[in-house]
Amino acid sequence: MDETYIKVKGKWVYQYRAIDKQGETIDFMLSETRDEEAATRFFEEAISNNILPEKVVIDKSGANKVGLTNINICLFLVGRWHSCIDILQVKYLNNIVERQRPMMHEPLRSLARPDIASITVR
Repeated sequence: MDETYIKVKGKWVYQYRAIDKQGETIDFMLSETRDEEAATRFFEEAISNNILPEKVVIDKSGANKVGLTNINICLFLVGRWHSCIDILQVKYLNNIVERQRPMMHEPLRSLARPDIASITVR
C-alpha cells in the first residue's frame, strides 16, 4: 500500500493504492488529504471490497500505520482478534508499489501506431 500526490483534471490529490504480490491493483482511492482519517477510510473500503489481508506492507507514513491500527482495534472489539492484520512498516518491502509509481505520472499514450505507412493495401 502506498500513496502518492497526482494531478487529476488540474487538481492535485492523494492517490491511495493497494496492490497484491503480483503487482495487480486491489483498490485505490483519491483524497484531498493525507491523514489518519483518509488512511482509515481507504483501508475500510479496500477490505470491504476484498478479503481481509493477513499482512499489509506500508512505508514509514504515520497516518497509514494509525489507519491500520484503527482497523485492528475494530476487529478486536468485534471479537475477531485472531484476524488482526500484521503491519509491516519497512520502506524497502514496499518496492513493488514504488517501482510502479513513475508509470502513474506518465500521460496515457494511444495504443495505435502514429504511422500507417507500414500498412500494405493489396
